[in-house]
Amino acid sequence: MPALIEQGIEYPTSDGQPMAETTLHRVVMSYVIEGLERRFVNTPDVWVGGNLFLYYERGNPLKSVSPDVLLARGVGKGFRDAYLLWNETVPSLVFEITSRKTRREDTRTKKALYERLGVTELVLFDPYGEYLKPRLQGWRLERDRYQPIPSDPEGFLNLETARVTARPEGERLRLVDTSTGRKLLWNEELWAALDAAKKEAAVAEDRARAIEEELERLRRS
Repeated sequence: MPALIEQGIEYPTSDGQPMAETTLHRVVMSYVIEGLERRFVNTPDVWVGGNLFLYYERGNPLKSVSPDVLLARGVGKGFRDAYLLWNETVPSLVFEITSRKTRREDTRTKKALYERLGVTELVLFDPYGEYLKPRLQGWRLERDRYQPIPSDPEGFLNLETARVTARPEGERLRLVDTSTGRKLLWNEELWAALDAAKKEAAVAEDRARAIEEELERLRRS
């Protein structure tokens, strides 16, 4: 099993288990990570990751948790095989994509641990709406204790740590820039936007060529 070694102590970087219970859970998790990565791509001290071990007690590799998505401020970008809390900052934001297998751990054990570690905001999302009511829930740290993040009438959550609004959209989770209302696009939407831009560019190029040909014809006449 791959591991990080610090002062002779091994901290495993994998448990050999799949990253998500279902394909949908994997997609939701991946799209939240990628959306946040793109949002903060030009912010040098914000790091986004997920589905990796976070070790929170130096010297004890048994003390770990594996957030589905985490956002940390005050740390550099780059690849990490594990997140060693004593070398980093406490994550500002954590998402857990709840499933049948993880719902008890997410709502009890992990929530209590994140509160104790000082994670500012915690979001739980149930893609199928089977285990959480409502299926999107959030907590914000206030005086070292979690208080529910109030949702708007449509069930959307305003996340101060990332300046995004989280909202269910179908079975997936949409992130929206809170200040502009602009959606953080999913991968297939990015590809569609790129394809549309290429087609528009091709049409503009054809139009410019036609204008040039007409101008040349006028010069010759």
